[in-house]
Amino acid sequence: MPPPQRDPAAAHLAIAATAGNMVCVTAAISAPFGTFLVPISQELGWSRAAVSGVLGLIAVISAISYPLIGRTMDRVGARPLILAGNVALGILVAALSLTTGSLWMFYLQFGLIGLAGSLCASPMIAKVVSNWFDARRGLMLGVTAGVGNGVGATLMPVVAGILLPLIGWRATYGVIGALVLVIGVPLLWAWLHDMPETAPQAKNAPERVLEGMTLREAASTRRFWVLLVAVASGAGGMTAVFTHVVPMMTDRGYGLGEATGVVATFALVTAAWQVVTGGLLDKLRTPLLVVPMYGAAMLGLGLLQFGHGSLAMSGAGVLLGIGMGAEYGALSYFCSRYFGLKHFGAINAVLYAAVILAQGLTPAAMDLSYGSSGSYDQASIAIIVTLAVGTALLFFLPGIGADGRTRMRSVRGMTLSSEPQLALG
Repeated sequence: MPPPQRDPAAAHLAIAATAGNMVCVTAAISAPFGTFLVPISQELGWSRAAVSGVLGLIAVISAISYPLIGRTMDRVGARPLILAGNVALGILVAALSLTTGSLWMFYLQFGLIGLAGSLCASPMIAKVVSNWFDARRGLMLGVTAGVGNGVGATLMPVVAGILLPLIGWRATYGVIGALVLVIGVPLLWAWLHDMPETAPQAKNAPERVLEGMTLREAASTRRFWVLLVAVASGAGGMTAVFTHVVPMMTDRGYGLGEATGVVATFALVTAAWQVVTGGLLDKLRTPLLVVPMYGAAMLGLGLLQFGHGSLAMSGAGVLLGIGMGAEYGALSYFCSRYFGLKHFGAINAVLYAAVILAQGLTPAAMDLSYGSSGSYDQASIAIIVTLAVGTALLFFLPGIGADGRTRMRSVRGMTLSSEPQLALG
C-alpha cells in the first residue's frame, strides 16, 4: 500500500471541523450554563430546576431531530445543514439577551436553540470527518471534536465568568452569540466539504462508494445497544455533571473563580483526552481501552462532590476530563467501525440522541434532587452507579481487526470488509 498522501484540503477540513465544534451548542450553551444558572434564577425569580429544565427541552428536541438530520445528511450532504445551523445558533444565542420574565418564552427560545444546534452539532460534523479519514480516523475525530469542543467549552465559561459581573448575563449571551458567528461562519463556508472530491482543490478525485449497515440492520445488533447504553448515555451524564460544576462547588463554599478554574481544567483535559483516546484506538482497537478511563470518571465525580480542598477539586477536574474525553473519543469511532459509513449519519445521530437526552434530562434531575435534599450527593451517587454499569457493558463490545474493521463482521450474512481505504488518513 502506498504511503498516505498529504492533501491541503484535508488539513483545511480538519480546521473547519474543529472550528465548528468550538462553537457548537455544547460549547455555547451547555458549558457556560452553570455560570448563568444562579443569576438567571435570582433575577427572574425562577427555581434552579425551572431554569435548568431548558436543557431538558433541548435534549428532547435534539433527540427527536438528530436521527432525521442524520438521515437527511446521508442523502443530500452535511455542508448546507451545518452552515445553516451555525448561523441560526449564533443569532438565537445572542437573542437570549432579550429574555423577558415569561418562562414559556424562555423555553421557546431554548427550544429554537436546540433545533439550530442539532444541525451543526458534533455528530453531524463527525460524519464529514469520518468521510475524509480512514487510517487516522480515531485521531482526527479526537482532534476535531476534542480540541474544538474543549477549546470552546473552556473559552465560553471564561468569557461568561469575566463578562457577567461587568455587563450582566443578558449582554454576555449577546457576546457568546457573536463569537459563534465570527468563529464558525467563515471557516465552515470556506473549508467544510462533504467528501474529498467535493473540495474546490480536488482535481480528478475518484468518487468513493461508501458501504455499511442501514440503521435498522445496526439496531438489530447487540453492539449498537451496548454502545447506546454504555457509551452514549454515560457521555450525556458526564456532560450534565460538567454543567453543574459551578453550583456544586459554590454550594460547598468554594469561590466562583476557583469553580470556573475547575470547569476549565475539566474542559481542557476532556479535549486532550479525546485526542489521546482516538490515537490509542487507532493502534489498540479495543473498547477495553476505555475501562480504566471510566474508573477515572467515577473517582473524579466522587472527589468533586465529597472531597475537600483545592487539590481534590483540581484532581476531580482532571479525572472527570479523562472520563468524558474517553467517552466522546470512542463513540463516533466505534460507530464508524462497527456499522460502516454509508448510513453513518443516521446511526451516529441516533447514538448521539441518547447522549443529548441524558445531557439534557440529567441536570434537571440533579436540581430536583438538590431541591428535595439540599445537596447534589444523591445525584452524584446515582451517576457513579450508572457509570459502573456502563463499564461492565464495555466487555460485551468486540474488538477491531488490523484492517480497521470489526473482528465480528458478519450480521445477517453482511460484511463490512469492503469499506474502501482513504489515502488521506
